[in-house]
Amino acid sequence: MRIVGGLFKGKKIIEPKDKETRPLKDLTKESIFNIINHSNKFSINLEKSYVLDLFSGTGSFGLECLSRKARHVSFVENYKGILPILKKNLSNLKTVKNYLIIEKNILIDSDFLEKNEKFDIIFLDPPYKEKDINKILNNLSKYKTLKPDGIIIIHRHKKEKDNFLDKFKIIEKKKYGISKIIFGKLI
Repeated sequence: MRIVGGLFKGKKIIEPKDKETRPLKDLTKESIFNIINHSNKFSINLEKSYVLDLFSGTGSFGLECLSRKARHVSFVENYKGILPILKKNLSNLKTVKNYLIIEKNILIDSDFLEKNEKFDIIFLDPPYKEKDINKILNNLSKYKTLKPDGIIIIHRHKKEKDNFLDKFKIIEKKKYGISKIIFGKLI
């Protein structure tokens, strides 16, 4: 696993040894960033973006954003088995300081969203077995976490049948291997 574009292109990302974390594959990540940069369905300038990486794991998505000059990335992760790897991956980008690690479980403690920056991109990559995505979407809506022209990107298993809230409007869906990527907005 590596960073696929930007300032740190080719830099290796430390992967977990356990099976509790499912890192975002390079091909899927590259496809997501191609859509962010070239879609005519939404307009995101990554270099001016504030990014919220929920269920960060190794930090693969947020690291890619930092490499591509995102203004700031907030990593949200609470799994003690992966936090040291996330911190090490970030410290390996020696010159990068425009990030924050929030050690919280977004499903249990989402109040920090109220005090946080508003975001242009929210990447939501829960464990495939997680069924309560609507609770997270409700909290993102409640705290107005997404900027009006921002996007939410959800990574799910391609066979998962999610029934999203009416306030989540799907803009685009793509499948890559066993992954399904959903681009949407809160309305």
